[in-house]
Amino acid sequence: MAEPRLRIDDVSCAFDHGNVIESIDLDVGRGEFVSIVGPSGSGKSTLFNIVSGLIRPTAGRVLLDGQDVTGERGHVGYMLQKDLLLPWRTVVGNIVLGAALRGSVKRADRVRAAELATRYGLGEFLNHYPRALSGGMRQRVAFMRTLALESDLLLLDEPFGALDAQTRLEMQMWLLSVCQDVGATILFITHDVDEAIFLSDRVVVFTGRPGRIAADLPIRTPRPRGLDDLTTPEFIERKREALALLHRHEYTRTEA
Repeated sequence: MAEPRLRIDDVSCAFDHGNVIESIDLDVGRGEFVSIVGPSGSGKSTLFNIVSGLIRPTAGRVLLDGQDVTGERGHVGYMLQKDLLLPWRTVVGNIVLGAALRGSVKRADRVRAAELATRYGLGEFLNHYPRALSGGMRQRVAFMRTLALESDLLLLDEPFGALDAQTRLEMQMWLLSVCQDVGATILFITHDVDEAIFLSDRVVVFTGRPGRIAADLPIRTPRPRGLDDLTTPEFIERKREALALLHRHEYTRTEA
């Protein structure tokens, strides 16, 4: 069996108020799209912060291509729910923000930013400021800023959570096409079970706090996917299974 791109090895994390996640074991293969769903407060974002190196786990390791990267930064692209675009920067200026934070923006960075924006539907808005963009367009810019970091391991923490239903579905379709194009390995947090199933190769269901893995559900619907896949028997059965697991674990709590 090939070495997984990412291995989360027996990871636990506790803060002053008690355990947040416990004994998380998760392998993600190269090019896989894995969604994590679970009750609010079950430690999903904490896990992302551990994988990205922003915090260290209380126990366990994070391995990238077999190398221990626990507590190290700079090996992932991390996108949050809020787009966090800088209002005084244009579309291109926001996409190259990572390079700016590293100390300098080269011409090649701006060329790549313009290419990304053009390739993924914002070619007419390169010099526009965030105030001129719709919510979906702003999220596209935020995602391209993440891609510009040139990491093929992406952590997306509810990136479409603030969008209306129609825009959200449009962004899901857009993300599917981009992912097929770039071949990145993606971990995705969402509270929307439909979204998780539609986008993913696997859906990982967390228990309530402290978060543990209750189930790892494979999604066998072949790619490319379209709107018709939202109503197939496979989709409906996986949704029923995921919702039952979430309902069962939503109020699971362990006292610290």
